[in-house]
Amino acid sequence: MSVWDGLVGQRPAIAALAPAAREGRGMTHAWLFTGPPGSGRSNAAIAFAAALQCERGGCGECHDCRTVLAGSHADVGVIRTQRLSIGVDQVRDLVRRSALAPVGRRWQVLVVEDADRLTDQAFNALLKAIEEPTERTVWMLCAPTVEDVLPTIRSRCRLVTLTTPAAADVAAFLERTCDVSPELAAYAARASQGHIGRARALATDDATRQRRAAVVALPGRLRSLGAAMTAAATLNETTKQEAEAITVELDAAERADLDAAYGVVERGRRPREYAPARAALEREQKSRAKRRHLDVVDRALTDLVSVYRDAVALAVGAGGELVNEELRDDVQVLADQRGAEGCLRCIDAIFAAREQMLEFNVPVMLALESMAAGLLPTAGGVGAGTSTRVGDA
Repeated sequence: MSVWDGLVGQRPAIAALAPAAREGRGMTHAWLFTGPPGSGRSNAAIAFAAALQCERGGCGECHDCRTVLAGSHADVGVIRTQRLSIGVDQVRDLVRRSALAPVGRRWQVLVVEDADRLTDQAFNALLKAIEEPTERTVWMLCAPTVEDVLPTIRSRCRLVTLTTPAAADVAAFLERTCDVSPELAAYAARASQGHIGRARALATDDATRQRRAAVVALPGRLRSLGAAMTAAATLNETTKQEAEAITVELDAAERADLDAAYGVVERGRRPREYAPARAALEREQKSRAKRRHLDVVDRALTDLVSVYRDAVALAVGAGGELVNEELRDDVQVLADQRGAEGCLRCIDAIFAAREQMLEFNVPVMLALESMAAGLLPTAGGVGAGTSTRVGDA
């Protein structure tokens, strides 16, 4: 067992990272990990951090490896956020830490997950630390693409590019780690489209499989404007409930911790400083809930796109296995009804809705209604698949 075992289908990345950790070949003070969602960018960074702290280059069994992987190593700091962005205050804390000598004998490693969410101020605060690093400090940034990071920062980083793992690699990983049948592992690997976390959830949680089944069944049910509006409302409510189920326990625990910290429970009264702290916590929780909802909706839209892409493949006669192989008959009907061009217009409508929500802050329900109307199988207007923007209506 080694720290690299959890990186599925990333042999080229491992081939670049392992010698740097073990022998110092190609070692530098700043690294940029890029790759599509689910490819394991942050996992690769954490594995590399463990390998750098390990005397054997990432054995996966020593105290250093285990504490890094568990998130408790004194010389490995990680910024991750549940909010829509990473602010300058968080980055400044990490920059201050980067100036300190490591507690141990090896490296001070600082990992920034979702570096694409850094605000402009946060990027500027980070730039100086990367330009003038201390001798034993290593920065690791994670982002979907190099374009998501300022040129002045990415030019100072060594790039590690991760790819979407093959379905066969994901299925083998699920069989090995989740103790599931080959059939279920193959389904989860296909349906996840290479997203390791999503594949694990699909393989082990029946509710997750049911929610996905409801989403991929939508194209066959959109036959009228009323049905489209109902589908949009259902998708919005379902994703909101799923997001709330993830955050409700965490929110309650944070409120309880705040009450305990200010002695509200023991003394039965609230000190003057309590109200501002409670208001700040509620703002952070609201921002986190919004991001979580957007993440769940985005995942549902990815599943929806997979149906229309499968239909395009069938419409043009492409071979190979479908993402939604278990729905091949239904997808064939969709391909026959819409044709490749019609399905491509539907994909465009879904991507337009995604852009409206993530880039232009359009309310989720409004964006989903616009999308659902664009998916209707009518022969003109919005139903023809012309992905009109909400603001253009």
